[in-house]
Amino acid sequence: MEKVNIYEKLDLINDYWNPRVAAELNGQQVRLVKIIGDFAFHKHDNEDEMFFVVKGMLKLDFKEKVEEVNAGEFFVVPKGVVHRPIAEQEVHLMMFTAAENVNTGDIKNDMTLNTDNLERI
Repeated sequence: MEKVNIYEKLDLINDYWNPRVAAELNGQQVRLVKIIGDFAFHKHDNEDEMFFVVKGMLKLDFKEKVEEVNAGEFFVVPKGVVHRPIAEQEVHLMMFTAAENVNTGDIKNDMTLNTDNLERI
């Protein structure tokens, strides 16, 4: 057991769209990531996904509407909902998701990461 300083952990990240595992609990992972630009539209059939904005402003595009999530706010995307994260400027996120949650959900592309190989910080 030890406390985690989110800001210190985020300072260790120097790339984008490459989440790191900061902690695990009850089959869930706390992932830290820096993002910029647009991600692909996708959905997670079996897992909800929580985006907590530590720094910046995240847009979550749901095709029919776009939600803006600012620093200090979070948004839970329910399983099965098609979404696309967008960061017009650098955004620092803390995400809560099932450990088996693949970042690109139901699609596979060059941004798809193997959840077994996520770096732990």
